[in-house]
Amino acid sequence: MWDIVGKRYRWFGLSLLVIIPGLLALIFFGFPLAIDFTGGSLLDIQFQSAAPQPAAVSAVFASFGFDASQVQSTQNNGMQIRSKTMSDEQKNQIEAALREKFGPLVEQEFGSVSGAIGAEVVQRAAGTVGIAALGIMAYLWYAFRQVPHSFRYGVAAVIAMLHDVAVMIGAAAIFGKLFGWEVDSLYLTALLTVIGFSVHDTIVVFDRIRENLIRRRGEKFDRVVNHSIIQTLDRSINTQLTVLFTLLALVLFGGVTIRHFVTILMVGVFSGSYSSIFNAAQILVVWENREWRTWFRRKPKPAAPAAA
Repeated sequence: MWDIVGKRYRWFGLSLLVIIPGLLALIFFGFPLAIDFTGGSLLDIQFQSAAPQPAAVSAVFASFGFDASQVQSTQNNGMQIRSKTMSDEQKNQIEAALREKFGPLVEQEFGSVSGAIGAEVVQRAAGTVGIAALGIMAYLWYAFRQVPHSFRYGVAAVIAMLHDVAVMIGAAAIFGKLFGWEVDSLYLTALLTVIGFSVHDTIVVFDRIRENLIRRRGEKFDRVVNHSIIQTLDRSINTQLTVLFTLLALVLFGGVTIRHFVTILMVGVFSGSYSSIFNAAQILVVWENREWRTWFRRKPKPAAPAAA
């Protein structure tokens, strides 16, 4: 039988190897916020013929230095483009390029976009995560009341959830530096989706631990947890691969407008599966054994051999 629990500090170390570079990127490069949060310009246009693909319009904006513009199709061959702040002269140049490439168009609206709405969305999302964390702890505390120290399951699930949040924040900072990707409102959607996925996977593992603690009374807690992880490993891997293959197809064939969103979602889903198996359950073992008492204690030196 695989000794997954026995290598728990290796799994913790691997998590740190992933999280620390992302947090360093966040500190040195900052969080690449999109115009949803920083504000910018809004251009609403309507083509007289069939509207082009959003990716093609986005490429025209990028050629004028407006990378990461958000292009959205609207009714009646219309398009709404959000970009960083542009002048009237820049807007006229872009419209001329669009006319030359895609045919006649009519400008419906041009103005500034405030970042206040995005900031409010961030505050509400942070509040949602906080409320979800409290709800998860309360629910697991009650659901696992039949086993000793049931509150530990809620705390461990929240720590694993915060692990996934840290991974996704770090990934956004790294992708922003390497590829120029920016964090928009879809990023928050991916973040909240991953939180739900991660907690669900963690509860599946914890539920099997609860069942085995009742069935295998008297057995060491480490062995019960290890046995439970192995029992749920196939299910977790199959679920993860199904989701990841679907997301990979969207990355390859879904178009550039959703590529950033799907990629960060893939990172989060993988992190959620990893934290459920290799972090959350291991935290229970560390807590049960109170292993923190020996983390900073020096090992006793071996006694010198007695003189002949």
